[in-house]
Amino acid sequence: MGDRLAGKVALITGVGGGMGRTAASMFTAAGARVVGCDIDAAAGAETEALVRAGGGDLTVMGGVDLGDAAAAQAWVNAAAEVHGGVDVLYNNASTQRFGALDELRVEDWDFTMRNELNLVYYTVRAAWPHLKRRGGGSIINVGSIAALRGVEFMPQNAHSAAKGGVIALTLQLVVEGGPHGIRANVISPGLTETPNTAPMIADPPERMRRIVLDRIPLGRHGRPEDVVNAAIFLASDESSWISGSNIVIDGGASVLG
Repeated sequence: MGDRLAGKVALITGVGGGMGRTAASMFTAAGARVVGCDIDAAAGAETEALVRAGGGDLTVMGGVDLGDAAAAQAWVNAAAEVHGGVDVLYNNASTQRFGALDELRVEDWDFTMRNELNLVYYTVRAAWPHLKRRGGGSIINVGSIAALRGVEFMPQNAHSAAKGGVIALTLQLVVEGGPHGIRANVISPGLTETPNTAPMIADPPERMRRIVLDRIPLGRHGRPEDVVNAAIFLASDESSWISGSNIVIDGGASVLG
């Protein structure tokens, strides 16, 4: 991918697998120096070894619970020290719980807010002074099409609300960050193959196949690189006048309503 991100220091959360692992690999291939984290220390170490074996400049700090404000602050500060600053914050990490509205426990709702919305706020808040000192930078938050429409094949009330919060937060970051040269954007994926979704995609329930997979105009589900390609663009200087966008990456499915 050449040098599209040459000279940039990128912080990426949740690099232990799935989209995060792909992001760590692709960002370093584009020339970025990446510092990642994951709550699973072993998975994070595996990603670091894989990327370094391919020549990528990646440092991973494992066992980081970003849903704890103090832990998020400590990670961002330590990550900034590795390369002397921060140019990009890519909030990829998230964990959620699903259930019908009258069945989802309050504890599950709180868990989802903590691990899909709160952790974004905590990392942004921690990175903000580093980005200001740098004279600006790019914040990339991962949303979801679930924040933009109802999802028929799975009860996602907590997930939808949390990702809706991520989008709303991002819009305010645009306003507050603009005077400091800080840009903020959202990427909202549709159904994308990850270790968690792969079994469901390989053998989809009839309802999901009929109302989701069969209705994607481009004829396939998403792959992690589809999402990360957009993130690289938003991290690069090519998007230097883009702030406040929500890039939907779903093969065109959401236009069908």
